[in-house]
Amino acid sequence: MTSARELVVEADGGSRGNPGPAGYGAVVLDAVTGETLAEAAEYIGVATNNVAEYKGLVAGLKTARELFPDATVHVRMDSKLVVEQMSGRWKIKHPDMKPLAAEAGRVFPAGRVRYEWIPRERNKHADRLANEAMDAGRLGRQWEPSGSTASLDASAARNAAAPPPPGPPGDARAGAARARAALSGTAGTATAGPSGTSTAGTPAGPSGSPSARTSDARTSAGAGAWPTTNGGPNGGTDDGLFAAEDATATSSTPVASGDFEAEAGVLASTDHEPGTTADGTASGTATTGATRADAPAPAPVQPQGTAPQGWSGPDMGAPATFVLLRHGETALTPEKRFSGSGGSDPELSAAGLRQAEAVAAALAARGTIQEIVSSPLTRCRQTAAAVAARLGLDVRIEQGLRETDFGAWEGLTFGEVRERYPEDLDAWLASPKAAPTGGGESFATVARRVAATRDRLTAAHAGRTVLLVTHVTPIKTLVRLALGAPPESLFRMELSAASISAVAYYADGNASVRLLNDTSHLR
Repeated sequence: MTSARELVVEADGGSRGNPGPAGYGAVVLDAVTGETLAEAAEYIGVATNNVAEYKGLVAGLKTARELFPDATVHVRMDSKLVVEQMSGRWKIKHPDMKPLAAEAGRVFPAGRVRYEWIPRERNKHADRLANEAMDAGRLGRQWEPSGSTASLDASAARNAAAPPPPGPPGDARAGAARARAALSGTAGTATAGPSGTSTAGTPAGPSGSPSARTSDARTSAGAGAWPTTNGGPNGGTDDGLFAAEDATATSSTPVASGDFEAEAGVLASTDHEPGTTADGTASGTATTGATRADAPAPAPVQPQGTAPQGWSGPDMGAPATFVLLRHGETALTPEKRFSGSGGSDPELSAAGLRQAEAVAAALAARGTIQEIVSSPLTRCRQTAAAVAARLGLDVRIEQGLRETDFGAWEGLTFGEVRERYPEDLDAWLASPKAAPTGGGESFATVARRVAATRDRLTAAHAGRTVLLVTHVTPIKTLVRLALGAPPESLFRMELSAASISAVAYYADGNASVRLLNDTSHLR
């Protein structure tokens, strides 16, 4: 005999005037997983706060009943009045609330509902829905789910504070090393990661799709596209960020392919013909010294009897989820020119503006974004503004999200750089520590900047879903660090204009790549 489904209902109501224009919001959650199952909100005209709160309770209970009529329900509200009255400890005296309390009591049998008061900061999801309903009423409309920006994953606000992570989040160091050790004998088989997503031992192709082969045979110690000896190609000590990736490689030829770090995707001159991605852009991925995707590789020793970090132990709560949006096209994008933070700072083209509107509509329909943070560059600000206007959110500027400074290469095509600065280009392709001509930034420098920005933002937005509007290099760097991938992976990811990617960062220091280069909203 199976037990009844357990649900959590969080409800709230508000009035701008008390009495004044009022609305309510309610959310139904799975009691075990914290997953959002349904939301409800409505503008109810002029009413008091208490009436709006009761109406939110009724709506939440009815929504829960529609989902699972036999469920047991745990109601959580920040209204002491409603909780105490519905629990039978306080009398209901106000004539407007008596019928509402009676209606709420009839939705489920009394023995299947319990009430708990929670602080307002733990009821932000329902509060946001109530405010959205009142905002819609002010505009003469009713609340629509497709336009909601209330969190669909707000469980972190309901969890106790998690212990501090053992290291910087999302760089896949300790956690990923232990995971690789645990899986070293089963590489190539699908396994469940910390977030429950399926991961497989196949590399990503130029558009992020699984590939049957890996490029450049090497050990899992992480030799990158920039093979080094004795402290790196330029000598001296390692800078730390690439310490695990500067191990000696078995291949000495860097392979650049697909969407380069030049905003639009330039193709390095290599001994292969460019391919074509799903959207028709050149990818040019080469495969040299290919090995079987399921070949087991050496990995750090996992202490016996322990599980990979993030796969066991206490619930870490909801992750900080970064939705990574590359800006729309500029005039330089289709011409495949380097366009970083040291150039002309171009605006979005007409095509780029259309892309920004398309992605704004898609994100509004998903209804999960709670904050927007943007690179300071104009093309990102414009893209972020289009999304913010649709979602009703403000945009915060973060300097750490700016694109690489490409120095003297700004505005040039890859071919023009090859012609004018061949030695500098070769050095740049050979080492993540080599900077573009004229004082630009190396990928190692950008990686340190992006990692520091990531750490600040994950600490500030734990348990929330944040849209980061940024550029090719920062997005690829965040994905690379989350996967624990070698530096060469920067050259092996396709990242289209106005594409969406996503990475979730957990309190135990692990990260999960949820999405890469989604352009379905542009089709």
